[in-house]
Amino acid sequence: MPNLNINGTEIEVDDGTTVLQACEMAGYEIPRFCYHERLSIAGNCRMCLVEVKGMPKPIASCAMNVNDLRPGPEGEPPEILTVTEPVKNAREGVMEFLLINHPLDCPICDQGGECDLQDQAMAYGVDTGRYHENKRAVEDKNIGPLIKTEMTRCIHCTRCVRFMTEIAGVEELGLIGRGEDAEITTYLERGITCELSGNVIDLCPVGALTSKPFAFTARPWELTKTESIDVMDALGSNIRVDSRSGEVMRIMPRYNDAVNEEWLSDKSRFIWDGLRSKRLDRPYIREDEALREASWQEALNLVSSTMTSIVPRKAAMLVGDLASAEEIFALKLLAERLEWKNLDCRQDGTILDPQYGRASVLFNSTIEGIDQADAILLIGANPRLEAPVLNARIRGRWALGQLQVGVIGAQEDLTYDTHYIGASAESLNQLEQGNVAFARVLNQAKNPMIIIGKSALQGAEGMTNLIMAARLARHYNALREDWNGFNVLHSAASRVAGLELGFLPTETGIGTNEILNQAKLDQMDFIYLLGADEIDTSALGNAFVVYQGSHGDKGAVRADVILPGCAYTEKSGTYVNLEGRVQQTNRAIFPPHQAKEDWAILRALSGAMGKPFGFSNLNELRAQMYTSSPMLAKINQIERADFNEIIALADQDITGLSNAALSPCVENFYLTNPIARASKVMNEMSAIKYAQQEQATGTK
Repeated sequence: MPNLNINGTEIEVDDGTTVLQACEMAGYEIPRFCYHERLSIAGNCRMCLVEVKGMPKPIASCAMNVNDLRPGPEGEPPEILTVTEPVKNAREGVMEFLLINHPLDCPICDQGGECDLQDQAMAYGVDTGRYHENKRAVEDKNIGPLIKTEMTRCIHCTRCVRFMTEIAGVEELGLIGRGEDAEITTYLERGITCELSGNVIDLCPVGALTSKPFAFTARPWELTKTESIDVMDALGSNIRVDSRSGEVMRIMPRYNDAVNEEWLSDKSRFIWDGLRSKRLDRPYIREDEALREASWQEALNLVSSTMTSIVPRKAAMLVGDLASAEEIFALKLLAERLEWKNLDCRQDGTILDPQYGRASVLFNSTIEGIDQADAILLIGANPRLEAPVLNARIRGRWALGQLQVGVIGAQEDLTYDTHYIGASAESLNQLEQGNVAFARVLNQAKNPMIIIGKSALQGAEGMTNLIMAARLARHYNALREDWNGFNVLHSAASRVAGLELGFLPTETGIGTNEILNQAKLDQMDFIYLLGADEIDTSALGNAFVVYQGSHGDKGAVRADVILPGCAYTEKSGTYVNLEGRVQQTNRAIFPPHQAKEDWAILRALSGAMGKPFGFSNLNELRAQMYTSSPMLAKINQIERADFNEIIALADQDITGLSNAALSPCVENFYLTNPIARASKVMNEMSAIKYAQQEQATGTK
């Protein structure tokens, strides 16, 4: 391990460390624009210059490895100086060059207050300029409804280009031209449709790339910042919700290396305008085929009287994808008091059930475990659309040249090379018997990983596919004390918490598919939908439907009574991500008008029935919930599941594997939930992306 002398302080660093990293380990700030710890080194801004004794001029510290430094004449450690006069003059010179063509339009720039160029010009620049010629001007680019461009401000750090190429894996941005004609642009002058494109806004150190929906709406210092959790997928990305005057103005990622690193999908980032649109803000009751406004008391009385008069076997409750653990727990308590058995939190109809062990429903390797995998088998899963940030992590591991990926199911572009095995579940049997080439990859892998998605877990073949996935994990040594390579890829934020709480059919109860089948035959009299919009509402027949949720979507259109609830930014709720990590959202704003927190609605409903819950506030509810499921009390922790549960699952009998092709997992990435469908930005992105796909393929 090399020893260095940095400004008179000796420090020992690891091999391969850059001079910039070593200086910051020693506590000295090094300015930079092009350098980013998660991107390749470009070395083209020259702002990170430092002086090294024995070298004739300052060096770019981001591009110099400590192993390349020579020791002093007496064998003493290399001496690095970061605060000398030559370094100061060099940085001032670099800053002056950077500002030669910059428009200096800070008062009207959306980056104001968060701009690296502003901050470093104050700290390392000079107060006068010597360049009086006309500044260079660059035409702005229209790259879609998400990213606003002011390319005259661009300093050619190429962070955006490197992110799109290396992290997102989509070469949609590049640098063309030379010298003063160089500019960043899309290759074909069209909208960017990568699921992670919004991250270039955070990466841009100047105001060249900013958020188009957020443009000219607020300054950073005007916003109230609330740490929370994203619910657009099951990853549980850490986010910051910025609000002003009771409205969410933007959503930003928070750093969490164990979950989302510092990235965020476009749906999670730009969903916020959907929080204002199509909101349910007061109760409604359907009369004469039309909905009319009602008071809370009237609505609760109607619902309670109807629920208590229903025969339990003809009643059902379904939970949607965005519900928190608190309202799921409260709804389950209500079902227990009414002795209802037909419950389900799996509105997509998958067969996942903790009765086969917690390990059978979790991403057991953990998200960080992807960094140790050397072979991944995807079964009916498309992580690019189901969990884009997780897909970027798989790509990052693949880019190191230490990972091979096999695919069973729909053949789609995942941004990295894959071995396509087959379209149907029959390929699982071929893989177990070693009849395909990828079997050798799994055999030679030290840490193989099996990831099964929802398209393989739905329908009559779902259980067979799950058992076969478990058998493959056992067969290829993916189940050990030090490694559990069996993983389920969820796409719904509420799913793992619902499974942990046991919101599933009990005893003689039936699940989602059978509930809808019986409702279609008019054998269901009452259905309670807790934010469940992804079901076929036309199959609900003549059942009395109560919809509790935040948006006027599919469920509300069909409902006989609407009880307005909260969005995830308007409540404190507990969510469990796909790896079993317990996290909590924090309320950033209050719900609109008469809308209430979902657990409070259910508590009021239990009181109207004369079957009150034993809690009166959120803390008391959580105390009961933690008693029922102690795992939920372990905030920001993962309670690992026993890999022997997967071995036991693999021992179960199967009937036969289907030759039918597994269907694509996600039809439209941008419109997967009620908030997304209410978002104007998400609808614009959907129209652009799928219009481009039709143009590329010549099909509709």
